[in-house]
Amino acid sequence: MAALKAQPKWKVWLWAARPKTLPAALSPVLVGTALAYADGTFRLGPAVAALLGALLLQIGVNFANDYFDWAKGVDRPGRKGPLRVTQSGLVSPREMRLGMAVVFGLSALVGLYLVAVAGWPILLIGAAALLCALLYSGGPFPLGHCGLGDLLVFFFFGLVAVVGTYYVQALTFSWEALVWAVPVGALVTAILVVNNFRDLDTDREAGKRTLAVLLGERGTRLEYALLLMSAYVVPLGVWLAEVRPASVLLPWLSLPWALGLLRTLGKTPIADGETLNRALARTARLSFLYSALLGLGLML
Repeated sequence: MAALKAQPKWKVWLWAARPKTLPAALSPVLVGTALAYADGTFRLGPAVAALLGALLLQIGVNFANDYFDWAKGVDRPGRKGPLRVTQSGLVSPREMRLGMAVVFGLSALVGLYLVAVAGWPILLIGAAALLCALLYSGGPFPLGHCGLGDLLVFFFFGLVAVVGTYYVQALTFSWEALVWAVPVGALVTAILVVNNFRDLDTDREAGKRTLAVLLGERGTRLEYALLLMSAYVVPLGVWLAEVRPASVLLPWLSLPWALGLLRTLGKTPIADGETLNRALARTARLSFLYSALLGLGLML
């Protein structure tokens, strides 16, 4: 612990931001922007703002989770996940609250620009996203503690993020963007599934009823498999329906990585936190690789 406390403050805040989870913010913006480019409606300013806003919101969620899980006694000694800076004393609760305020404030400023560009629908979406980011781990009834975390991540980091990124550039709703949001949201949700699978026992002891706690080990493994499988079904369906050319099958190049992750999660016991931490990082990288290939396929 003494060695940790000797680390520079910037590195501690970088740990708190959890960079391995940030592909969850990048992936949907990548796909929404690629679709806008394919449709001839790409706009650089709104695309960059959507990317920055998504990153800030993800970092804010990570800060809030770090703080509120400490405040509610969820983070305890012996947890298998990565370092939590509030629990470890590297960042004081007051500093973490200030960090949350700064990051969420910056995301709100980015949101105001997008509202000016795209109008009141973005105001409603942004307000809902900020509110859920705080209520995911905070408040009297944290949404992530009662089995709703997976659904919220799929909705906001999948459906809303892809469709919203397209909307701020095209200024119109796209049903196709909604279709492509499904595999993106599935893979981003899979990141959370690995996290909750690893913490299943400690969350159950702390009274945190994640979907993994409700489903149990076998059910959570099945959920992860279904999420990954659905991501590869969608491009195939779009191609077979002749909506887009065969280039949208490019994400299938990432299938070997997905199969490897399925094998890992299928055989790794919850007690093996180190392997599951690596699986979480690999799932995040899969999400980004899949989205990059999909974006390329759409632009081609």
